[in-house]
Amino acid sequence: MSILVTGGAGYIGSHMVHALVDRGESVVVLDNLSTGYDAVIPGAATLVVGDIGDGDLVDKLIADHGVTAVAHFAGSIVVPDSVTDPLSYYENNTVKSRSLIAAAVRGKVKAFLFSSTAAVYGEPGVDLIDEAVPLGPVSPYGSSKWMTEIMLRDSAFAYGFRYAALRYFNVAGADPKGRTGQSSKRATHLIKIAAQAALGQRDGMDVFGTDYPTPDGTCLRDYIHVTDLIEAHVLALKHLMDGGDTFVANAGYGHGFSVLEVIDAVKRVSGVNFPVRMAPRRAGDPPSLVADSSRLRSITGWQPKLDDLDTIVGHALSWEKSLAGRNVQR
Repeated sequence: MSILVTGGAGYIGSHMVHALVDRGESVVVLDNLSTGYDAVIPGAATLVVGDIGDGDLVDKLIADHGVTAVAHFAGSIVVPDSVTDPLSYYENNTVKSRSLIAAAVRGKVKAFLFSSTAAVYGEPGVDLIDEAVPLGPVSPYGSSKWMTEIMLRDSAFAYGFRYAALRYFNVAGADPKGRTGQSSKRATHLIKIAAQAALGQRDGMDVFGTDYPTPDGTCLRDYIHVTDLIEAHVLALKHLMDGGDTFVANAGYGHGFSVLEVIDAVKRVSGVNFPVRMAPRRAGDPPSLVADSSRLRSITGWQPKLDDLDTIVGHALSWEKSLAGRNVQR
């Protein structure tokens, strides 16, 4: 019996692969390596280079490896890119997810984990977002994820399919053991960009928007350590495999930091005062996104262990330093 991890060579997916292997699970990774890296996959996992939209391939993987659960992380994640090229996001995040779900249904997979996003809420206008807040994405990225949630909901009703969709807030940090982290040079994650600036890999950085209705005028986000996020996935998978009901839940800490506060933390932890430039707002960026994760905690018993901004920043900086000697970014 195996667990299929799509996008398992990427940032969050690779952390899931390590966590499952650490627990003695048999893991098959499906990744087209367009943004992922095979170097971050542990040797105990099986890597198959291919596309989640290839139904025949996924059918074969499920049958050959006795796949009982799917953890779906593959997809495109850059919000501004989704605004300028929406059709590619609907193809990669929605159409191909539909194909993957259909294969899971055909293969009678018992549990399906979906990597969703707080972007499904759009601009909710509340200080703390729970799952009852009406959905209203303001970017094609958010819409593409919402559409996949709808397909999962309807499939669960029609086919007796069980799933958990975790709506991430801002994932950050890296594996504390230094095995994997955010590796793409094109990444738009704030903490990664600031870490690169601190290490001299960038000539400073830009802050997009200083006129938001927040205490210091910059966007406010709930930053969750990737290791805590993955622990939530592991617990959600156990819940489903033990016969638990389908659920959708937020994954965040319940408090936020502004862009300027994060930059200050990177400067503090690194000891480097790098240049920061003020720039206009980007399309699709809500002013504030902070999670109420009480549902996730109640259903799974999740208790985060790395809820500290300096810890998150420290792990991200360590990973960036290690990447400098590996030359694996592209």
